[in-house]
Amino acid sequence: MDTTATAAVTGRAEDVGDAEPGTGIAQAVAGTAIGAQPLRRNLRFQTLWIGMTASTVGVSVADVAYPLIILAMTGSPAWAGLFAAVQAVGMLAAGLPAGSLADRYDCRTIVIATEAARAAVTGGVVVALAADRLSLPLLLAAAALLGIGQAIKGAAGLLLTRSVVAPEQLTRALTQDEVRMNGAALAGPAIGGALYGVRALAHALPLMFTAGSFLVALAATALMVVVPGHTRDDRVRVRPADQPEGTAGSGGMLAGLRTLWDQPVLRAATMLIMFVNTIGAGFDLVIIVILRHQAVAPGMIGVALGVGAAGGLAGASLVGILHRLRPGVLLLGMCLLDVLILALLAVPFGPWWVAGLLFIIMLGVPAIRVLVDILVIRQAPPAQRGRVVAALMTLIGLGMPVGVAGCGLLLQYLPAQAAMLTLAAIEAAAVAYCSTKRRLWLARWPGDPAA
Repeated sequence: MDTTATAAVTGRAEDVGDAEPGTGIAQAVAGTAIGAQPLRRNLRFQTLWIGMTASTVGVSVADVAYPLIILAMTGSPAWAGLFAAVQAVGMLAAGLPAGSLADRYDCRTIVIATEAARAAVTGGVVVALAADRLSLPLLLAAAALLGIGQAIKGAAGLLLTRSVVAPEQLTRALTQDEVRMNGAALAGPAIGGALYGVRALAHALPLMFTAGSFLVALAATALMVVVPGHTRDDRVRVRPADQPEGTAGSGGMLAGLRTLWDQPVLRAATMLIMFVNTIGAGFDLVIIVILRHQAVAPGMIGVALGVGAAGGLAGASLVGILHRLRPGVLLLGMCLLDVLILALLAVPFGPWWVAGLLFIIMLGVPAIRVLVDILVIRQAPPAQRGRVVAALMTLIGLGMPVGVAGCGLLLQYLPAQAAMLTLAAIEAAAVAYCSTKRRLWLARWPGDPAA
């Protein structure tokens, strides 16, 4: 379970981002770079975005390939689950150190090194698989390394994106990132399944695709310095100008956690997002069980879940509209809608009912993810941004193992519909608690003159 000038964070980035030099709108935004080129012509950002898209699709392909490979080797779903668990533990363990690393050193260099390492690890698995030397210890070691790499790349990549985008265009850039993530969620499983079906090289083609995607991301990040594009000083800078490389401000590795805790709005928002993400971790499992009890074919179950990803893709176009609401009102409102959707999913009306509800709830997810990026990045001290981002990612991720295990236990002892209603009740309690935080209701976007 990821900053801007006034216009970008109030849902009017579309008006300002493409404003011509000298227009009233562009000049009205304090602190923005007048005459900043449109985002579509920012070649540094677009080059980085292409690389990150390739990397994200590659990870999505691998998420399908690794379980299939392990099941073919062992026939045990438990081993496949252990691979995912080890990867998640690696991400969580590296989360806070990754933020400190991003604050101390050049994020472009970190992304290049991380993508090279992930390509090497995946390539090693491909060689072992093709040579019939792949073993479970090797796979679990790869899982740990890939999880660590994902955490390091996540923190550095978010700061790197911010460094190549004009402040008034960051909301639009983050919205384009939502297209990347949801598009990968749609395309990745299909590509992974199709490539795994090819028997060449012992079904290693999907992992070859993933290794290649990491190399594309590496090349795109390396090319950023030779293509023109807008940054605040026309250089790819991810640290404040007065902060030399190798320093990271004060507070140590836990500074991000303290920053989140010390700001009432961020504390309440983080708590609420943690609750929702914990429940959502086992959400797909409950839906699968509900649909299986309705004798829905496996292929149709996949279609129903895929429609949810399509909702996230469509929701990217709604970010500007939804961000006209105050951030706390938007967050609480979407969580209340989520509670309603959870309750309605318990009604056994078949796969298209489930697909429609998933599509609806996913429409608001891009706006929430961009909201979190805006609040965290903008309000964090510049020298601590990497650690704040990493702290948030770590806190959100902590609930995932609990959520998966909890949903499994609920399904073990309760009917699937009752389990879904229980999840709805838990989330409703969390929303009710956070809604008592007056500062969350009154929170405004960073840079809002009324704030």
